[in-house]
Amino acid sequence: MHFDKSPKEKPCCTLPTVKKLLEQKRKRETFTAQPSCSTASISPPVPTTATAHSSASEPFTCPGTSSSYPDMALSFEQWTSGGESSLGYYPGGHQGSGYAAAYNLPMTPVYGTQQQQQQQQQQQQQGFGDIMHQSYQECQMTVADPGMASSWSLVAPGLSAQGFGSTMDGEKLERARMMLNRMAYSKAVRQDEDGDTILHIYTAKGLREYAYAAAERLRDLDKLDAKEHKGKTALLVAVTANQAEIVQDLLSLGADINACDFNGQTALHLAAHYGFPAALQAVLSSRPAVNLEARNFEGMTPLHCAAISHSATVKVLSGSGQLDVVLQNKAADKLACVQMLLNSGASLLSQEIKSNKTVLHLAVKEGNVELVRYLLRIPLPNIRDFVNMKAHGHTALHMAAGLHANPHQEEILRLLLSRGADPSIRNLENDQAAHLLQSGPQGEQLKLLLKKRGASSRRRIAPAQDQ
Repeated sequence: MHFDKSPKEKPCCTLPTVKKLLEQKRKRETFTAQPSCSTASISPPVPTTATAHSSASEPFTCPGTSSSYPDMALSFEQWTSGGESSLGYYPGGHQGSGYAAAYNLPMTPVYGTQQQQQQQQQQQQQGFGDIMHQSYQECQMTVADPGMASSWSLVAPGLSAQGFGSTMDGEKLERARMMLNRMAYSKAVRQDEDGDTILHIYTAKGLREYAYAAAERLRDLDKLDAKEHKGKTALLVAVTANQAEIVQDLLSLGADINACDFNGQTALHLAAHYGFPAALQAVLSSRPAVNLEARNFEGMTPLHCAAISHSATVKVLSGSGQLDVVLQNKAADKLACVQMLLNSGASLLSQEIKSNKTVLHLAVKEGNVELVRYLLRIPLPNIRDFVNMKAHGHTALHMAAGLHANPHQEEILRLLLSRGADPSIRNLENDQAAHLLQSGPQGEQLKLLLKKRGASSRRRIAPAQDQ
């Protein structure tokens, strides 16, 4: 942050901002990750504490085109290597004395040694990462959409609606409160050149007790939802830093759960995009105040963002051709986010505004057979209507027919047909799905599959009409 200095005084180092703190932390996580193949080096594992903060990178979007998916696949920006220490947040492994003195920040490094970081990674892999090893048939959920059954329950290993880890240190909290109470009003509400308040900084650093005390002070000053230069409140920073406990604390103190940044992303959008089940659970535990159908400025709900992000990670994982535990865990986390949103009442029938795609269209378009299987197992009473919904004239079956180079094309076609997809439906160009198939033996084989299923459907419909 910026502080008034005498003309002769020189800063001992560059004063940190939320953006810089999280940039440096992501670099350290990249360096300490234990990759299982070459692709793992660009995708650090999801830490149990702070992770990426989108204000350090390009604006987050969830467009419905595949050209944007590589950035979403890893949920982390790619960083060039550097010689940064694994201690603290600052170059050389120490905090700036000016910043630390101004806010009485603890000088103890948040993440400790490299060995401690590896232990955290192992604990994380034993938690959310285990979701990947479960079959999708075992992933149960409750869907509150009006047309869906509501008899399921979501089981998310490692998550609890009652809490997200250890309790706060009472003594540390009292020290933090005393420090904040003594702090002058101007310093308590000051925002640096990036718009970060002291609460933003404490949140990004994962200092829970200090963040709580700062939140109490700013709440009393009506500044709890102050926004930094990209529109993120402290709550949004806590979500993008994967600080589930701080998310819960801020919500308990009255933070605006539906606040959005300058790209329209709410806390749900960010947690769903980055694939942070614990942070998502913390936000969802505050329902019904949370808006499950909130739209970002790309016209997408959190469920759309979760589906696109999962598809992107699965695509990178399948393209690597090798076993990558880091990406598997990330894909599992993102699938858990899809499940949790549906469990909380997010609608499967919601269509993104720009292209009218549902979550099924988005999964089929990217050839994400795992997500397609999962979505089509949801017991919708009007499943045929859902499967045959159109996105600018195209049904999911039309999109599956266009997956010419995808190895899962036939399986996706069969899955859609088994749930009532109608091969006779035509798009705006008057084409049926069979007209969009590739040429050659494979295309002819799939065309016969569609014709056979279409004839079978007509035979079933005719007796019903006679009756």
